[in-house]
Amino acid sequence: MKRRDFLKSAGVASAAFAIPGQSLFGKTSSGQWRTFEVTTRVEVARVNGPVTVWVPAALITSTPYQKILWNRFDAPSGVARLSDNQQEDMGIVTAKFAAGTPAVFTLTSRIATRDVAVDFSSPAVPRTVDGAELRHFLRPTKLLPTDGIVKEKANEITKGATTDVDKARAIYEWIVDCTFRDAKTPGCGLGDIRFMLESGNLGGKCADLNSLFVGLARAAGLPARDVFGIRVAKSGLGYKSLGTSSETITKAQHCRAEVYLAEYGWVPVDPADVRKVMLEEPPGNRPPEDVIVKKARARLFGSWEMNWMAYNFAHDVSLPGSHEGPVSFFMYPQAETAEGRLDCLDAANFKYEISSREISSAIG
Repeated sequence: MKRRDFLKSAGVASAAFAIPGQSLFGKTSSGQWRTFEVTTRVEVARVNGPVTVWVPAALITSTPYQKILWNRFDAPSGVARLSDNQQEDMGIVTAKFAAGTPAVFTLTSRIATRDVAVDFSSPAVPRTVDGAELRHFLRPTKLLPTDGIVKEKANEITKGATTDVDKARAIYEWIVDCTFRDAKTPGCGLGDIRFMLESGNLGGKCADLNSLFVGLARAAGLPARDVFGIRVAKSGLGYKSLGTSSETITKAQHCRAEVYLAEYGWVPVDPADVRKVMLEEPPGNRPPEDVIVKKARARLFGSWEMNWMAYNFAHDVSLPGSHEGPVSFFMYPQAETAEGRLDCLDAANFKYEISSREISSAIG
């Protein structure tokens, strides 16, 4: 498929992804929809031989907080296609380039997002979720084991908790109290939660801290999932640390989490961002008793500000046509040459830029 066919193909594919779904939550309060265009441009430099590039598309099914309007992609010198994994709500655009051709690829996703919060004072019957879906988000993965020290810690944290909400909140509060954001961690971290617990090193970034929440929740019998994505705009709630400062968002990747609670459905949480507020919100190094920290801590159990775009829920991702093993999660563009997979954080050989533009503040 050459360039003139890409946009046509993307329109057909994204139309299938834009079908509205039922509410995934119980009773919620939601803000107005905002529309964003997020563009990822990838260039693989100084390479001999064929190149394959993979870029995550926006979450492929509608949720209370996000819906996909379309995906469009362009690889002037290559061939590209969009594939999906419905179980993980994951869209992957794969672009292949022959030896000697420029490996340049662009993906633009137009999405709508809105803030969402679960009303814990008023339980409601959520949409019926298939048992297979819940079992899928209880399973262990390579970096999210649910046995051994993870199970032991989950039992310790949730001892005495009698409801799903109590268990989830206990794990959330433990993450906020006992972990810390480590600014030296490359990218968003690895999410190797067994190592974190065995080593006692509970520092990291969002893919570490929120994955620890997910793994502990699963070990406690609560379906939970990481939601991998990227910040697309500044925070409207006054948190400078929880938003972007410009339309260039190349380093704004952020992992959130959801936990399934019987009376509420899928509930958004983000303990990692509480630790980010503590470390980075000006003037920095705010203590737990700080008023701003307390507000963030209260808000981020059960609600999200949607100045952020979700990509997928996936762990142990096998990239289509890859000759290497799975990636732990798919939040960054990936590329392979004849010499193997490139380091997605190596700007010298693997260049990409991600930008976000708000199209409208409300779409009804």
